[in-house]
Amino acid sequence: MISINNLTVAFGGYTLLDDISFHVSDGEHIALVGKNGAGKSTILKLIAGVERPTSGSIMKPKEQTVGYLPQIMSYSKDTTVLEAAMSVFADHFTMNERVEEISRELGERTDYESEAYHRLIEELNELNDKLAMAQSESPAVLAEKTLVGLGFKKGELGRQRSTFSQGWNMRVELAKVLLTRPDVLLLDEPTNHLDIESIQWLEDYLYGYRGSVVLISHDRRFLDRVTTRTVEIVLGHIYDYKVPYSKYVELRRERMEQQRAAYENQQRMIEKTEEFIERFRYKPTKSNQVQSRIKALDKLERIEIDQEDNSALHVKFPPAPRSGQIVFQAKALTGGYPPRDGSGSPKVVFTDIDLTVERGEKVAFVGRNGEGKSTMMKYITGELRPIAGSASLGYNVALGYYAQNQEDVLDKNDTVYDTLDKVAVGDIRTRLRDILGAFLFRGEDIDKKVAVLSGGERSRLAMAKLILHPYNLLALDEPTNHMDIRSKDVLKQALQRYDGTLVIVSHDRDFLDGLVDKVYEFRDGTVKEYLGGVRDFIEKRRIENLQDLERSSRPSGNASKSVQPSASGQSAGGGASSTASALSFQEQKELRRKQKRIESCEKKIADIETQMKELEKVLAAPTADTDIDRMTREYLELKRTLDRTMEEWMELNG
Repeated sequence: MISINNLTVAFGGYTLLDDISFHVSDGEHIALVGKNGAGKSTILKLIAGVERPTSGSIMKPKEQTVGYLPQIMSYSKDTTVLEAAMSVFADHFTMNERVEEISRELGERTDYESEAYHRLIEELNELNDKLAMAQSESPAVLAEKTLVGLGFKKGELGRQRSTFSQGWNMRVELAKVLLTRPDVLLLDEPTNHLDIESIQWLEDYLYGYRGSVVLISHDRRFLDRVTTRTVEIVLGHIYDYKVPYSKYVELRRERMEQQRAAYENQQRMIEKTEEFIERFRYKPTKSNQVQSRIKALDKLERIEIDQEDNSALHVKFPPAPRSGQIVFQAKALTGGYPPRDGSGSPKVVFTDIDLTVERGEKVAFVGRNGEGKSTMMKYITGELRPIAGSASLGYNVALGYYAQNQEDVLDKNDTVYDTLDKVAVGDIRTRLRDILGAFLFRGEDIDKKVAVLSGGERSRLAMAKLILHPYNLLALDEPTNHMDIRSKDVLKQALQRYDGTLVIVSHDRDFLDGLVDKVYEFRDGTVKEYLGGVRDFIEKRRIENLQDLERSSRPSGNASKSVQPSASGQSAGGGASSTASALSFQEQKELRRKQKRIESCEKKIADIETQMKELEKVLAAPTADTDIDRMTREYLELKRTLDRTMEEWMELNG
């Protein structure tokens, strides 16, 4: 258990956290929520020991291990991806070397009854027990599984880290933290650089994680799946809810409504009592009643309404000028990047792509990182030229672009005000302070240098730039990274009301849901169109995956008998409906089989955990008759079986 006691953090006369206290129990999964700048990251740094509080204390067991992933970190780029991940197993390799060394020494010695010989035996047993408890699989297998789960392809694991972007290097750091399997995981926005598939993998991993987890995320669905408790930070204070995020939102609203109702009722009662006292204060016949009510008011415990931080974005995009029907079109487009040194072959990302965005559409680009979403954005903005084919904007298109990496776009030497003042023209220059205020830059904030802004503040500033001109095409590349949940909701509502054309790259399923009406998936060098929202896309992809599985499991000898559609759309060996119904049957059969395996794993996991808890009770308080060696071996074997079953369960749910 981690105990946070009367913690205060203050600097420059400003109190960030004011005398807060809460506990993190073993195995608990907690979400830290609150606005940008509320102090969430500071709490993680304090628990990790990276920073120290102004006053108060954090108590945690000495033997407890903590894994911490900050938002921004420094790392070495001189190793390959796999080497970096394997570096966390240094102690494992050292123990293995010592086991081999002791084994050789025991094979050479003959003093079997000596104390030194017995000490070597004890050390060997202790090392073997530690190795057995630490890993159920080899470090190389675990490292590869984790890296692939986080989106790396097997062929990329031998590449130097220097050849990857910052986002991909952050995945390596996340993999390192997960591979240490600490008692406590502290994760600060771990989904920021992950695509939808990798987020789903991480969800499954953390859902089954037996240690404690304290995390910050602005992905509502991720929080609901992974956490069971929500700690809200508001104006330096905390409010603790023993429920997942969505339930917390409901309970918080109910609590505030009840508190307001109770406060208003009490205020009415106080007002009537004071009115009675004033009215009858000097009447002798009422003196006893007056004194009684004065005493009652003095003793009354006054209800106070909890302070709320009601500051929020106010985003409203200007009306969009009318463009042509075709807003952007790519024909037979082969896209990628020119060679770095100006010679050799270009790096091709996708080939022979046909893609059309029409006026008024709201389109999402989704897919694994590195598959070409941001590359296509660069063709929309004209930053890249086609390797082959064509890519062009339509008639009268005015483009507003939000880049994923604001550090490359915003001038760090400018102030917040200067950033807008440089690009504003006409009458809108007189309203720059109002616009900045709508994006929560108030008072002295507007004189801050861009270099000192947080990730969330830079996101807001870049979004404020888009308000300055009436664009009819907004191209937004990961606009919600670093934005708190309330700000994301406001931006989503503004984009829903926006009457122009929207193209957006995002991994945030909740943000995309209800916002877009068409999805383009970038995958393996191709682009596939899905009509409908992101929920429709995820459901169709799940069905396609099952169909792929069913096709790949067919005996090769029957391939020639597969039904092929004719030019009229009917199948050569029967109607199109027979193929559809066959696929439907196979899908249902596969789903039933998979569900049975999942249920079997869950039952097995529950049984094993019950057995382990019973053994833990006995081992925690052994008696003279307890066979500790036998029970320890039994416990270790159960743990290995549990780890294997958990791995199987995670793969089935992946």
